[in-house]
Amino acid sequence: MSFTGRVFADRADAGRVLADALRHLAGADPVVLGLPRGGVPVAYEVARALGAPLDVIVVRKLGVPGHRELGFGAIGEGGVRILNEDVLRHSRASRADLDSVEHAEEAELERRARRYREGRARVPLTGRTVIVVDDGIATGATAAAACAIARASGAARVVLAAPVAPPEAVAALRGAADEVVCPSVRPGFRAVGEWYRDFSQTPDEEVVAVLARAASGTDPAP
Repeated sequence: MSFTGRVFADRADAGRVLADALRHLAGADPVVLGLPRGGVPVAYEVARALGAPLDVIVVRKLGVPGHRELGFGAIGEGGVRILNEDVLRHSRASRADLDSVEHAEEAELERRARRYREGRARVPLTGRTVIVVDDGIATGATAAAACAIARASGAARVVLAAPVAPPEAVAALRGAADEVVCPSVRPGFRAVGEWYRDFSQTPDEEVVAVLARAASGTDPAP
């Protein structure tokens, strides 16, 4: 694996660089899905360059009670549910406790989806090439869950795209997506933010505004 890359000015800059690396998908009629919150402004630049619809992919990881960092699965919209049977077999949590975690995460997922879309319908994924975009990948756990959710939601092909990631995460995620696109593969990786000059937190209000701008169709392709 070759190591390449640069430090990005901000998420918009990273999105434009990522869009260039995804030009080969312009003819595939893709749907671009941003992982909120920071992945959405990056995904906006990709969708704009490819002339593709933009949506969010809201994923909630399910953590074992008492060990929340240990995920026993993930959920997405439309009742999509991915479970890690190995973790469940070794978990000492009761079924009631696991159900309680899932119900709480379902409520939070629905709240976020309503907040971000402001009443707009989800972009259908069935039979489509779906590009899942984040602003960077550290461990890859959320990205892998998002890819699984996209596939379970009917995507025919799943492409995972991020501006920057460590080489070990890129290698591991090749099993989660049909294609992984990462223009800046960086060894010695400690945190996504170190590869941005401006890595300010993306507030919910910005996610809402970016999605509304994309849905309006008033911003022409570059």
